[in-house]
Amino acid sequence: MQNDSHPQTKVRYSSQFWLMFVGLVISSTGTTMIWPFLTVYASSKLSMPMAAIMGLMSFNSVAGLVSSILAGSLVDRFGRKGVMTVGLVGAAAVYAGYIFATQYWHFVLLLIFAGFFSPLYRVGTNVTVADVVDAEHRAHAYSITRMGHNIGVALGPILGGFVLAKSYNIGFISASLALLIYGAIVVIFIKETMPTQNARESLREQFLIYKEALKNLHFSWMIVSHTLMEICSTFMWVMLAVHMKNNFAYNEDVYRWLPTTNALMVILLQVVITRFVQRWRDTKVMILGAMFYPISMLIIAFSNHFWGFWLSMVVLTMGELIVSPTASAYVANLAEPEKRGRYLGMFSLTWPLAMAVGPVTGGFLSDKIGITAPWLAAAVVGVLAVLSFWGLDRYSQKKRLQDILNK
Repeated sequence: MQNDSHPQTKVRYSSQFWLMFVGLVISSTGTTMIWPFLTVYASSKLSMPMAAIMGLMSFNSVAGLVSSILAGSLVDRFGRKGVMTVGLVGAAAVYAGYIFATQYWHFVLLLIFAGFFSPLYRVGTNVTVADVVDAEHRAHAYSITRMGHNIGVALGPILGGFVLAKSYNIGFISASLALLIYGAIVVIFIKETMPTQNARESLREQFLIYKEALKNLHFSWMIVSHTLMEICSTFMWVMLAVHMKNNFAYNEDVYRWLPTTNALMVILLQVVITRFVQRWRDTKVMILGAMFYPISMLIIAFSNHFWGFWLSMVVLTMGELIVSPTASAYVANLAEPEKRGRYLGMFSLTWPLAMAVGPVTGGFLSDKIGITAPWLAAAVVGVLAVLSFWGLDRYSQKKRLQDILNK
């Protein structure tokens, strides 16, 4: 895109960008009516130990892992628009399918399909944003899309708390319809942004770029660091609702205020914080943000009251506000335009990788040792994430100095 004297109007605020913003608000409102409470729903339906319930998320994460690997290549080979549409329609079908789930294997199958379809539209959205926004403004653009997503996260759990008290089925139908609306926006209004060069590449050539990406030590180090940090997030978003209900008798109507707090903080603070931290180098910003994650886990470990759990969410959200847009922009800027889908697709692996390890390990520790053990273990992982980001920063600085000396 051209970088003229009005970059905000021509680049950051294009119709493509704002249409996706609207779609994110609608879809995330529907899905977060259900997603924060899904493990609670499965626990009540199945009456199984914590490790078994958390193990469901491992099936979801393995499917998400495979899909995330494929998603980047698919959006670079077949286009952003088609892959996003398949992901949205498929995810809508999964939410409708939860209505009929009564057995453990039902949930296994649905969560596998959910893990497969979700990365398709998420990676497609992120790549399209990178396509229509220049490198200078990407961190800010990603902060706005996060804000759009979190407007839905603010509304969804509040609506879910009311709706699910009466009927989970209404929530499942609402989530499905919301995803279909975003799908209709993509089909009718979103234009294809894939560079024409990509269509001429074979699928084998496209997959070779994954190997090339992993040889980039900046990128592979980023994957490791972000995955460690995301393990803490999986504890917060998957385990905490069950932990609060089973161990402290806080039901969905109480828990809903935690994700709503997270979302409201993103809506109110994301753009401001992103602009503030842009004065520092990306890797330094990510060290700062990662520090909040182990602190959040420790707060939960020693809390037995709602306000302790609420404070833990506030602390973790501050870390998210600092890290998330910076991390997405950092990865997008490492890649050439025609390879961006693969890079962002591989970067999205950090969530399913974390989901494969975090919840099931936390459930096992809770069953075998005690309710505090998972959160202490997560805090240790959070510290490792901080150290890993610090190592990335040191390596980046050393590499930059070498490049200057070699010129």
